[in-house]
Order: sequence, then structure tokens, then C-alpha cells
Amino acid sequence: MANPISFSGLLVLCLCIIAIASDNSPLQDFCVADLNSAVLLNGLACKDPKLAQASDFSFSGLHIAGNTSNAVGSRVTPVTVAQLPGLNTLGISFARVDYAPWGVNPPHTHPRATEILTVLKGCLEVGFVTSNPENRLITKVLQKGDVFVFPVGLIHFQRNVRPGNAVAFAALSSQNPGVITIANAVFGSKPDVDSDILAKAFQIDESIVKDIQSKF
Repeated sequence: MANPISFSGLLVLCLCIIAIASDNSPLQDFCVADLNSAVLLNGLACKDPKLAQASDFSFSGLHIAGNTSNAVGSRVTPVTVAQLPGLNTLGISFARVDYAPWGVNPPHTHPRATEILTVLKGCLEVGFVTSNPENRLITKVLQKGDVFVFPVGLIHFQRNVRPGNAVAFAALSSQNPGVITIANAVFGSKPDVDSDILAKAFQIDESIVKDIQSKF
């Protein structure tokens, strides 16, 4: 028979670990980010709540199409804590994504957030890749009104598969989800990752690596 004291202690330990692993709940109504504060912490410092204004909790402009005249044919308009200070500590953010015909939101990850995307206009091929060793591609073509979720940290993408423009809105489970665009990070780092490392990683010639790096 298990020792009841040991079992109780184990239960308490497990509950403590779960509590530590979870995000802290807000301890006040809101914590509007002070974007000018010099205080460094995990997140952003709060400004005096007595100074909070309606403008701290609102953002205008998501009705405006983003400029997709770029190499990938897409544009993300983010609404994170950097654009909307009232999001600070609330664990959520938003974005509009515009796609030119055949435009791509290239493979990327959000290291701190799960993303749920809704197609408002057009038709998108979307997908994500599971972690090693399976590296399984899960993909689907979405129509207007369809919703798809990208699990936190996994590489994912979207592509407009129609000759007209497409628009999607996305919600993310962090005030500051972060974004790592794979091609930019690997081939456009400052300074460059040594070409021999990338040549071995991608099983290609170093000259090809250098040519790709020159484009970033």
C-alpha cells in the first residue's frame, strides 16, 4: 500500500509544477504597456492605470489592404502589444494577411503562440509540418469562411491558389507571438551562417547557398 504522506507530497509537487508551467493570470483589470519605459522585464512595464485612455485599447486600419508588391506576394498587418498597448498581459493578438494572386505567406513559426486563421476572401492552401522525426505535412485548401489552426512553434505557411486577391484574419495566443521566417532566418542572418554549414544541412553546393544568401 502506498504511503499516504508520500502520495500527498507527490500530488502537491505535481500541482506546483503545473502552476509554474502556466502563464500567470493578470492581477489587475489591465496593464497598458508603457512603450517608453526603460525597465527591462519579461513583457512590458505597465503605465499608471489612471492614465489609461480608450486609445490604449483600440486600433484602426484593418480595413485597409496591405501592400503585396514584394517578392512573396503577401503582407501581414500585425496588431500585437507594439501596436495596441492594451494587449499587455492579456495573452492575445491579431493580424490581417493580404495575398496577391498566387502570393505566399512563406514558411515561418510563432515561437510563443498558436494561431487560428479565418479566410475572409479568396481561397488559400495552408499547412504545417510536425516536429522531428516525422516531419509530417498537414495541409488543406480553405474557402471563404473556413478556419484552420497552426499549433504553437510549428512551421506553417499559406498560399493563395486563385488568380484574385485573398484576405485572412488571424488570432494568436500571445500579446507578442514573435515570427521566424525560415528562409530569412537561415539565409538572411546577420552575420551569415557559414555556407559550408548550410550546404551540409540542405545537401546542396556551397555556391547555391551563397547565391541564395545574396538575395536576403
